[in-house]
Amino acid sequence: MTQPRQFVIEADGGSRGNPGPAGYGAVVIDPVTGETLAEAAEYIGVATNNVAEYKGLIAGLKAAKALVPDASADGALQVRVRMDSKLVVEQMSGRWKIKHPDMKPLAAEAARILPASAVTYEWIPREKNKHADRLANEAMDAGKRGKQWEPSASTASLDTPRSPAASALPPVSGPPGDAAAGAAKARAALASRPAAASPAAAQAGWGAAPDLGAPATFVLLRHGETALTPEKRFSGSGGGDPELSAAGRHQAECIARSLADRGTVEEIVSSPLRRCRETAAAVAARLGLEVRIEEGLRETDFGAWEGLTFAEVRERYGADLDAWLASAKVAPTGGGESFAEVARRVSATRDRLTTRYAGRTVLLVTHVTPIKTLVRLALGAPPEAMFRMELSAASVSAVAYYADGNASVRLLNDTSHLR
Repeated sequence: MTQPRQFVIEADGGSRGNPGPAGYGAVVIDPVTGETLAEAAEYIGVATNNVAEYKGLIAGLKAAKALVPDASADGALQVRVRMDSKLVVEQMSGRWKIKHPDMKPLAAEAARILPASAVTYEWIPREKNKHADRLANEAMDAGKRGKQWEPSASTASLDTPRSPAASALPPVSGPPGDAAAGAAKARAALASRPAAASPAAAQAGWGAAPDLGAPATFVLLRHGETALTPEKRFSGSGGGDPELSAAGRHQAECIARSLADRGTVEEIVSSPLRRCRETAAAVAARLGLEVRIEEGLRETDFGAWEGLTFAEVRERYGADLDAWLASAKVAPTGGGESFAEVARRVSATRDRLTTRYAGRTVLLVTHVTPIKTLVRLALGAPPEAMFRMELSAASVSAVAYYADGNASVRLLNDTSHLR
């Protein structure tokens, strides 16, 4: 009996703006020798990350099929698909239901290319999917210049020659298009999108400005409830480190499902405090992402006020509370942090993260004061604005940071995912 041909497919897709200018990349690899057998990449105009990832999968499957004349016959081909999209891997493996209307036809198309018995799916971390990620970025770069993707010099120097089958592959859907027209369409679509923040706009994604490129977009998630939250007690980084309550764990699962459906978050960064790490872990499990810990996202140290209600602080430290409310430079009783100190810490963290994640959408799981500080600074509002914002447990806000240093507040205190 003839042994089946065996291939590994690595695929990826990305969107600069989500939705925004998007592209995919896929590579077919010999699992024994590690040889690159075929590559495929394409700029696809305006799309979301998830659409681009699915199209990368489809391109990879078509590339593998083109290499084996009787690939559709049972037992002729065995393919292991490796992707860093937990969503695509789980949906194509049949473990997650496909709800989004944009995903259903793409998943169906992918399933028709090869027999179901011929394909298995495996999630891999982003750093192990660099080849496909590079191809996707090359395709997006080419689309930005109004050109079709071609193998780069890095491909020629690092990989073996591409198979003719890959170069002959058609686009994943539709006839071969004019890349310049596609780039113009992307710019027009982005230019027509409103910059103002609203929950409805956020449901479609946290967008980009075409003249400045894709911003670093911070999706700001306040952690879920702890036992202290309903009692409105001061809970910072100077007291205990409470865990999520049962209600808080439920809230974390709700926001995890919501963010998985949106498909916009590309990275997750969390405060080191337990309530944030637990909230971030729930989201990361849904999205198949790792969580980075950032010390600068911790909550204010409230000193001697930790664990007390506002009324209790008023009763015990009335003069200190009045001074704190009157000036951002005054720290809580007992050597806590002033809002001015927190603003310096959060600003430095913001600058570090916007540089690291330029053009990407990042979930920051943090606390009331850091989120209010980021929003206040983005608006250019005075420190007293901190007391005029409502920020519920497990709420979502969003701020976009552009290359010219400007910021745009896109969303504040959205709790629709909890209803």
